[in-house]
Order: sequence, then C-alpha cells, then structure tokens
Amino acid sequence: MTVRLYDSRAQELLDFEPLEPGRVGIYVCGPTVQSSPHIGHLRSALVYDLWRRWFTWRGYDVTFVRNVTDIDDKILANASESEEWWALAYRVELEFTAGYRALGILAPTYEPRATASIGQMQEIIQRLIDRGHAYAAEDGSGDVYFDTASWPTYGELTRQGLDDMAPATDADPRGKRDPRDFALWKGHKPEEPASASWPSPWGAGRPGWHIECSAMSSRYLGPAFDIHGGGLDLRFPHHENELAQSAAAGDAFASYWVHNGLVNVNGQKMSKSLGNSVFASDLLSAARPLAVRYYLGSAHYRSTIDYHDGVLEEADSAIERIEGFLRRADRRISSTRFAAEVVRDVPEEFAAAMDDDLSVPQAIAVIHDTVRAGNAALDNEDLATAARAQGAVLAMTDILGINPLSVEWQTAADEPAVTALSSLVTRLLDSRRVAREARDFAEADRIRDELAAAGIQIEDTPEGPHWSLTDR
Repeated sequence: MTVRLYDSRAQELLDFEPLEPGRVGIYVCGPTVQSSPHIGHLRSALVYDLWRRWFTWRGYDVTFVRNVTDIDDKILANASESEEWWALAYRVELEFTAGYRALGILAPTYEPRATASIGQMQEIIQRLIDRGHAYAAEDGSGDVYFDTASWPTYGELTRQGLDDMAPATDADPRGKRDPRDFALWKGHKPEEPASASWPSPWGAGRPGWHIECSAMSSRYLGPAFDIHGGGLDLRFPHHENELAQSAAAGDAFASYWVHNGLVNVNGQKMSKSLGNSVFASDLLSAARPLAVRYYLGSAHYRSTIDYHDGVLEEADSAIERIEGFLRRADRRISSTRFAAEVVRDVPEEFAAAMDDDLSVPQAIAVIHDTVRAGNAALDNEDLATAARAQGAVLAMTDILGINPLSVEWQTAADEPAVTALSSLVTRLLDSRRVAREARDFAEADRIRDELAAAGIQIEDTPEGPHWSLTDR
C-alpha cells in the first residue's frame, strides 16, 4: 500500500510520506508560453496527470498546481508589432490548454500565471536580501541577483560544486559579483515594452524565471509541500536555483523532486537546430488522441522515449484490442446474471506496479494479460471469469485515462460515418442470415469473406451476429 517514488535529490527510490496524512501537494513547472507546444510538453504533462490519478485512486486528496510562465525573455523576443507579448502569451497558452484537453489531462487544481504573483516574488527577493543571500546591482540597472557563494548547499539537487558550474546566462551580467549568480529581478531596459515592467523597491523591471516558481508554489501550496515535478531538462539550472533561493529564504520547499524523461525523434534529441520538432498539433492529427495518450504514457516516466514511424499505429492497435474485449464482454454479460460481477477493482499486480515508482509499462502488461484471459473466458462461455476481467480492465484503464469506452473519447464527428457503415453492414448481415436459413452456405461464406476483406470481423453469438472493425 506504500507508494514509492524516485527522488532526484536523494537519487534513490523512497517511500512516499506526505507532510499531512491523506493529502498530497504537487507543483509542476508548466509551460513558458513563447511558442506552440511540442511532443515533449505533452509527455511531461501526461506524466504528472498519471501521478495525480494514482495518488487519487490511492485515497489521497491531491492539490495539483501547474503554472504558466507568461513573462520571460523568449516571450518578449517572439512578440511583434502586430502581436504584443501578453497577446502572444495568451494565444500560446490556449494552444497548450487545447493539447492537454485533447489528451484527457485533468485540469489543475490551480493554474497560476506568473504575472499574477509579482508581489509574492518581490517579497521572497526582499527576504533573500535581508538574509544576505541576494544583492541589488550597484550600477543602478535595477537588477537583483542571488549570491550563489553565500549558500553553501547550492548545487545539492544536481550534485555539483560551485567551481564546476558554468556562468549563469539567464540575465545580463552587467551588475553581477560572480558570473554564476542568477537573476531574481531584471531592471527594465529602454528597448523593452513598458507593459512588461512592474514597480519594485529596486526599480521598475520584471522577475527572473526561477523566482516565479518559488513564489507560485509557496503561494498555492505553502512554504513546504510534498512533490515538485518537471522535465529532466529543468533540473539545472531552473530547479537547482528554485531550491537554493527558496531554502535560503527560509522555506522548507519540496520534500520530493520528480523528473520525467525527454523525447527523441528518430533516435535524435529533439531540437530547433535539427529541425526535428514534433508539434502537438501535428501529433494529434496523426492519430486519434486516445492512441497518442497511450503511446506517450506507456513507457516508464523516467525513461527517454523515441518518436518514429509506426509508434502511433502500434498504440492504436493496442487500444483496439482493449476496446474489442470490453465491447465483446459487454454484449455477452450486460443482460445476464453475471453483470453483477463486473466490479471495477484493480488486480494486485497492477497496483504493485503503480506503487513502484509509477511503473506504467508493467501496469499495461497486466491490462493486456487480463484482456487475453477475458477473451479466453468468453470463448469458453465462462461468463463469471469474463465479468471479473471486464471489471478489472475498466478499472485499470480508467486510472490510466485510456478507457476507450469513456465518454471523453467518443468523437461526435465520427457518428455520421459509423451510422452509414452500420447501415450497409447490417444489410449484408441480413442477406447472410437469409442465405444461411436457405442453407446456401456458399453465399453466406461469400458475404462473410467480403466483409473480412473490408476489415470487418463477424462474431456469431447466441444473441446474433456482431461486427467490428479490425486491422487489415
């Protein structure tokens, strides 16, 4: 019953012990809304959606916070005369939201924008200055920097020594005492829009990237919370700097640090320089969203996954096998006394896999084993066993968000095509029934073979024939 997770700071699997019994506070670094979302963004969001769903199933009351960084150097750089920075940020934020929704990712408990927590950022910066861990630049620029040399444990998250670190490149070094010091507040520059500036004790300006998450996590979860998550690429410098500034300001901050693996494309790291980015819109148009969710969530969350030709087709085939069993079981069981045995509960093997650092690959293997056993039971008319398998598959797929029978995956746009196809197939099945009644088995087989050639499988049941689409 104990959930175990890999803590990136300890670099080992640990038993999860919440700060408050029965409750879990999770903060995940959300997108910097500078440009359209790509496959890596979707993978990361899905990872923490799965963590959230599992903790909820385990009986925890989960408060889930995922921020939106809506003020940043890159956002300002990508703005234009025809689209101001705040308009760009909002447009791109909506693209992210649409991608999350398409994949069935649950909306956060809170989804704060950085620009709504400027006051909280300034309060933390002032605490750091008062404690001797930050300083305002003496050149009058309005910049404020974290003094990395003043914090002895700086580098503890990624196990680096200060002497081994490269200079921080998140801000103009014009007023730094040490090139490794990072920006907490950036003084306003003449070439930047006035709207991207807020008053502060150190002069007009805007926050540095790292201070944003420290402020938003403490504002919505408190100075101490359970889990901080994000992509592996955020460990340094972003998460390292978050930890240092929050701890130096006197906050206990996160008990556990969880990082998800990245996405390669055809065996190569995805990057703008290689021109191999796979955007969310392209991914979601390449296959039905349910298959995309299955693919992105099927690997262990800490592993690197590779996107290449065929992976979405494989995911879709896996979903079809699950859906085929569930629909077949429902037809055979729903009107019988065995329907009472369709209880949505998960097998012990599934729960053990999920408790073990969210081992989804092993959990999915349990699903497919149960599907095979359920189909075998149906073949043998063992409806009691089939009913238990049906309940287990429904429970497991509900937890992973991949239940193909859930309303969220039913596409209204497909209904006219399905209705038309159903009408044509029903007419052929009627012709086949007439042929069989006339003992014209050659004609009946011809109709069955014609349907099979079109990718339509016929299953004869005591309640009559049933058709379904299959891979050809």
